[in-house]
Amino acid sequence: MLYVALFIGIFLIVITNKLTQAFKLSSIWGVLGQICASLVIIMVGNFKVNHISLGNYFELGYLTVPFTLLLLLSFTNVMNIEKVQNPSILLLPFVSLVCLSLSAFIMDNSFVTMTGIYASLTILLILLYGYFTGKVFVGRTLTTLMGFMIAVLSISLIKISIVTIYIPLFTLALPFTLYYLIQDKMTSVQSDTVSSIIAILFGVLMFIVPFNILWYLIVGFTIILVITQFSPKYRFI
Repeated sequence: MLYVALFIGIFLIVITNKLTQAFKLSSIWGVLGQICASLVIIMVGNFKVNHISLGNYFELGYLTVPFTLLLLLSFTNVMNIEKVQNPSILLLPFVSLVCLSLSAFIMDNSFVTMTGIYASLTILLILLYGYFTGKVFVGRTLTTLMGFMIAVLSISLIKISIVTIYIPLFTLALPFTLYYLIQDKMTSVQSDTVSSIIAILFGVLMFIVPFNILWYLIVGFTIILVITQFSPKYRFI
């Protein structure tokens, strides 16, 4: 049922984004579409984060659905863009999906492995078509769709090991934040190249650095992120 729920969720996100753009509606309608898609994943796909394991085992109880919904919406909007971008920006979700697929293969999670492979191949085809024709441009609908798929796949692995939250944070969120910060100071190609290299480096690190060290990186990045929000000079969210 999770495959069916994912398909319905993708359909809802595409439809709501297209209608929002066509009728120039408030972006809140797009968010409502994301909420509906996430609830379909949770209810129809029986997709819930029931507990968190951080050394100790924490049951979420009544917070299970709200917590899962929050994670889905957060990861879905990691690549939230306003302007149309070159297709090369899709290198970031491509790296993230490859890392998720490899991790899922190691963890013997067939859903994430197969879905991640299919999504990666789709991005690869878009990149190749865009490269040879120059007719492909990436907008909010596609980036939101990719964010939603990465959200579902990431949370599937987080349910197994919380450390895998490293993948969307360091192979997508951090590189895209870097891209957002440097895009006005560099050319589009340079921005894409730098952010993609960062994503690849962090992706490789995941498979050679022990999980306990990765967890320190996650905690450190989160602390820095929180601190920067109190400074108007360094705030980037």
